[in-house]
Amino acid sequence: MKVLCWNANGSVFEHWKKVVPSEASLVQTRGYEETLNRLEHDSFDYCFVYLDNDAFSEKVELVVQIREHYPNVKMVAFPYLRSQSAGVRMLSMGVNAQCSPYIAKEQLGLVLSVVDSGEIWGGKELIQQLIQNSSQNTAAHSDVLSFEGSELLSERELAVADKVAKGLSNKEIARHLDVTERTIKAHLTAIFKKLQIKDRLSLALLVQRG
Repeated sequence: MKVLCWNANGSVFEHWKKVVPSEASLVQTRGYEETLNRLEHDSFDYCFVYLDNDAFSEKVELVVQIREHYPNVKMVAFPYLRSQSAGVRMLSMGVNAQCSPYIAKEQLGLVLSVVDSGEIWGGKELIQQLIQNSSQNTAAHSDVLSFEGSELLSERELAVADKVAKGLSNKEIARHLDVTERTIKAHLTAIFKKLQIKDRLSLALLVQRG
């Protein structure tokens, strides 16, 4: 596992060296142009980017540009500032994960496992916001819900899938359908299994595509 680390902060980089998997090989760069040059001339599995508060918004856009130019490299952003809008911007443009710069070893292992499986890591709030944004950009749903695999679901499961695609939380779905949150979680588990998907973002996008 070869990881390119755009990180000019020595303390954060030293922390990364301690928490990455033992087989990982880290290569450090300190600027955008140097990062692009390494990506152009070498092969990496991951690109970790530390975003400090100096020109934060500008760096978010540079991360998006790297994502666009090198789609086969898995990208993980580690922002110093907790910004939901920045997180949504990066994840919606294909960045694979957003984490705290001083993430614990066990947590980073989980993040990398999720990303390796093809899913996105960003925390519940960010994923929920991504779904809501996607829902707003999608044409209005018809009364008859139809999407790939929809014939496998029960009427109640379809109702839950529809609410997820509209950006509702489990608590909101439970209130709309007059059931408990536990029941909604059970429905989602069944839906994920039947459709062979792993999370609510995948479900929302599947439903929205129709």
